[in-house]
Amino acid sequence: MEETRKLAVQMKNITKTFGSKVVANHNVNLELRQGEILALLGENGSGKTTLMNMLSGIYFPDHGSIYINGKEETIRSPKDAFALGIGMIHQHFKLVDVMTAAENIVLGLPGKVMLDRKAANQKVKELADRYEFEIDPTKKIYNMAVSEKQTVEIIKVLYRGADILILDEPTAVLTPQETEKLFAVLRNMKKDGKSIIIITHKLHEVLAISDRVTILRKGEYIGTVDTLKTNQSELTEMMVGRKISLAIDRPEMKEKKEILKVIDLTCLNSDGVKTLDSVTFSAYGGEILGVAGIAGSGQKELCEAIAGLYPAVGGSVLYESEVDGVEVKERILGLKPDEISKKGISMAFVPEDRLGMGLVAGMDMTDNVMLRGYKNNKGIFVDRKKPRELAQKLIQDLEIVTPGVDTPVGRLSGGNVQKVLLGREIACQPRVLIVAYPVRGLDINSSYRIYDLLNEQKKKGVAVIFIGEDLDVLMDLSDRLMVLCGGRVSGIVDPRTKTKEDIGLMMIKVADQKAEVKE
Repeated sequence: MEETRKLAVQMKNITKTFGSKVVANHNVNLELRQGEILALLGENGSGKTTLMNMLSGIYFPDHGSIYINGKEETIRSPKDAFALGIGMIHQHFKLVDVMTAAENIVLGLPGKVMLDRKAANQKVKELADRYEFEIDPTKKIYNMAVSEKQTVEIIKVLYRGADILILDEPTAVLTPQETEKLFAVLRNMKKDGKSIIIITHKLHEVLAISDRVTILRKGEYIGTVDTLKTNQSELTEMMVGRKISLAIDRPEMKEKKEILKVIDLTCLNSDGVKTLDSVTFSAYGGEILGVAGIAGSGQKELCEAIAGLYPAVGGSVLYESEVDGVEVKERILGLKPDEISKKGISMAFVPEDRLGMGLVAGMDMTDNVMLRGYKNNKGIFVDRKKPRELAQKLIQDLEIVTPGVDTPVGRLSGGNVQKVLLGREIACQPRVLIVAYPVRGLDINSSYRIYDLLNEQKKKGVAVIFIGEDLDVLMDLSDRLMVLCGGRVSGIVDPRTKTKEDIGLMMIKVADQKAEVKE
């Protein structure tokens, strides 16, 4: 019977603190049965990854016990974890780009100095065939898609004899089709007796792949439920501690006016390869234009080129403004951000690199707010009063959790950093708002607050360009959805008339007929 199945992993009363104040895990319990898929669920900062880092030997617990196959073990390093058959596949892959799949898989294993490539390729192929992975052992990593790199990471831990696998947010950068392929492989591994823990924040995936779900909240164990006996609302309530609506609003605006027009935008990377290839679209005030695509399809270059942060080799970007009651189209491609601002063009950009391009980690909220307009300051003295008042208003309006406006933003959680950045940009009252992955890594509460903020801007007549990675959210929030594939537009569609599978196919294949790219 299911209930009497042996335990592959048992973690008892695990506690881990960092410094004197940060309690990442407090008396957490977790049980993983042999031959099951367990989902580990929780908001950001709930301690999921920290807990798994202790199981995989990256951290060592302050208190508590870990049992592997019924025997208490001490795991002080990833080497100890591998010896016990535990392998973790992290969000950020650890592969050598210039090596082949097979070379990466056997890298670091004891054996002869000279690698027998033929034998390694054969063994990797046998392992791939056993679980129905799709992989070419001789393919170089730099030629691989994200899903292929992930496959290499999974085979790498299987090659080393892992029976217990931990996957940290494995579907974050996959298309729906790639996610389904991964789930099919995980089910094959489960049939083969492997025990799998999957960390994810996507509730529909938890329900699709897992046998049971363990929920953490604020570093503490809340409970474990059978997947067949639960639903998204119950799981959300356990995660957050209260009932929360999972519906995403999409208010309909009657008046939509073209504010931004991008025509044949083309960009190159440092190797001369096209990152954007003749991209054409319009952004309208009073709508959210979603941008979908697998990682590296040109999303980063698109928003940075419009904002004046990435050079373009062709095309044009036109901004429509009103001068003395007459509508004027201004060419802004090639202008730097401060030059765009000097022209009176009201544009805000929230980059994906929050503490690199967006905010300065060592500065407090007041100083980070001041960064947006310090060049406009007249005289040698800087006025800190208004930025400080704005910072305090943002804390109140956006429910930013911080000790105060004088706390460096680098000490805030990811969700609160994102609220500071988005709030600062919105405070400038832009006509065009470009946001790149605004909810990446954020908990469900912070994510829904940011969706509300984007809708509030849309209602004010702002043209919102929303680059996201969660296809369900993109389809629920966007009025129109532009799909990028390899730097080209494969379609601009009404997400209400398409399925996830339709969009997924567009993400991996550009339509041959230009007629399919509709405005």
